[in-house]
Amino acid sequence: MKGKKGIVLKLLIAVLLLTVVLSGCTSEKAPEVSEDGLKIAIVTSPSGVDDGSFNEDNYNGVLKFIDSNPSATVKAVKEPTGDPSAAVKAVEDVVADYDVIITPGFQFAGISSVALENPTKKFVLIDSFPEEQDGAELFDNVYAMTFAEEESGFLAGMAAALETKTNKVAVVNGIAFPSNVNYQYGFESGVNYVNAKYGKNVEYVELPSYAGTDVTGVDVKGNYAGSFADEATGKVVGNALISEGCDIIFVAAGGTGNGVFTAAKEASSDVKVIGCDVDQFDDGVSGDGNVVLTSVLKVMNINVERSLNAVEDGTFKGDNVLLRADTDSTGYVNKDGRHQLSADTVAKIDEAYELLKKGEIVPAANFNGITSDSFPGLP
Repeated sequence: MKGKKGIVLKLLIAVLLLTVVLSGCTSEKAPEVSEDGLKIAIVTSPSGVDDGSFNEDNYNGVLKFIDSNPSATVKAVKEPTGDPSAAVKAVEDVVADYDVIITPGFQFAGISSVALENPTKKFVLIDSFPEEQDGAELFDNVYAMTFAEEESGFLAGMAAALETKTNKVAVVNGIAFPSNVNYQYGFESGVNYVNAKYGKNVEYVELPSYAGTDVTGVDVKGNYAGSFADEATGKVVGNALISEGCDIIFVAAGGTGNGVFTAAKEASSDVKVIGCDVDQFDDGVSGDGNVVLTSVLKVMNINVERSLNAVEDGTFKGDNVLLRADTDSTGYVNKDGRHQLSADTVAKIDEAYELLKKGEIVPAANFNGITSDSFPGLP
């Protein structure tokens, strides 16, 4: 029995040794696959990533990237004040934990200082170029995109002027950041263009008590609520414009614009709004009707997704770019069922859009040397 036990014991030991050896070989040859994807943070204005407009479109670009790269993650951070210094501080607070920081809004221009201090991190800045730092305006780790909002604003002005019944239209803005002023000046240029080309006499109404002051201290007039996240004030401004006889209002005010939508829905007369940045037709539903005439577009989601793809595949390059109609980065909604424009209006806007693409129409914009009053009207 002793002999048999000894043989069995030796066999067991041999099997155990063989198992250990084989296990060691398997472990050594197995590739180390990391499941970690890009860690993305998006830091936004007070209206957050569900504002149904500007911030949400940028966020959707992140979500589209994650759809194609499921290991990537995103953290949405809402900066509650909209103050530029607070916006930069909000980015400083999270930068250590993320690979890429998405910052939608002019108030984030100062992140260039954070970028210099964190050269291994990537930053995507929307609606502004980064602030100069030590004489530098371009940064290897900051991809900054701005848009020719005046082009989309121009299309909104055309739509309003061509469709108005009262011959009074208006634009409601949030804060007089350059991008928002572009929308205003573009809108006014579009109205002037229609008046000149088609013999109309449409007035864009401005409320002196809501005139805006831009970043250089210049009075740009217009109708500025002073916030992108103040629905109550948006409704007040909307009601005031409706009382002045406006029947079409272009809303470029982020979350504040929701108040203008409410004012239009509650109006006793037929009032329409023009959405901004994204297709807002669904936001216009009111009973069996809809208050959205059309929406003008700033196509951010595609460009945000492209920038994240560049980070993922190693081709990311810091740059400051201006995106226009010729890259389909501005435009308007003319898809059936998503607007209420007449066929004649669509044809006239489409004609002008082609001229925008060719550079034959150049609307007034912040800092381009053209004002809406001096806009020539005809190409």
